[in-house]
Amino acid sequence: MRQQTSSVSTRTHDRFDAPDTAVSDVTAEGAAWLASAGTYPRGTLALWREQPTAPVVLPCGTAFDIVNVPAIFGRRMLDRLWAEGPGSGPVATYRGRMLLFAAPGTAQRLPSLMEWEEWGSPGRTGAVPPILCHGTGDAVTVPALRSTPGTDPSGRSASRWLVAPDTRQPWLPGPEVLLWAAVRAARAAASAAVRISISPPADQGANVYDVSRRR
Repeated sequence: MRQQTSSVSTRTHDRFDAPDTAVSDVTAEGAAWLASAGTYPRGTLALWREQPTAPVVLPCGTAFDIVNVPAIFGRRMLDRLWAEGPGSGPVATYRGRMLLFAAPGTAQRLPSLMEWEEWGSPGRTGAVPPILCHGTGDAVTVPALRSTPGTDPSGRSASRWLVAPDTRQPWLPGPEVLLWAAVRAARAAASAAVRISISPPADQGANVYDVSRRR
């Protein structure tokens, strides 16, 4: 198992605890790593020095790839990565989606692995929902270095870090690790749906709490 270096994990959590939902800020080392993805890193850093609350569009394929999943499913993947696996690299949210930073090459390899294993097949029980992979030739909007309370028109946080970069050489999961997390998240969701469907109706006058997500 790898020692996770994220600011979220090392400051407030044990190695295998899932990161908190509180927004964290990017360190100077993390900003340097993010900027290295672009053609003009110095220009990106200069922009951030002047406007640290400004999101920036960065190309994928060099410093990182992005695995883009629905927010709820992404949270399940993140829970699995931290509870049972090696942890995660940087993670951000953007307009109801979760962006998992992955090793370069993941965007090309992960869809092939999913197709081979048939985990994305429509109608399959426990199938993985559609996943978007951004690699060479793609670009994504990354959150600002400093957190802001702004929301998009739907009321959701437009862009924020869940696991902020804090090192010049962050560990990034590859396609096999992310497939593992996606499969287990899908299985857990399918299992929960079966339990709900066979459970008797809850007492309408009682409070029902989901304690299975306690960490």
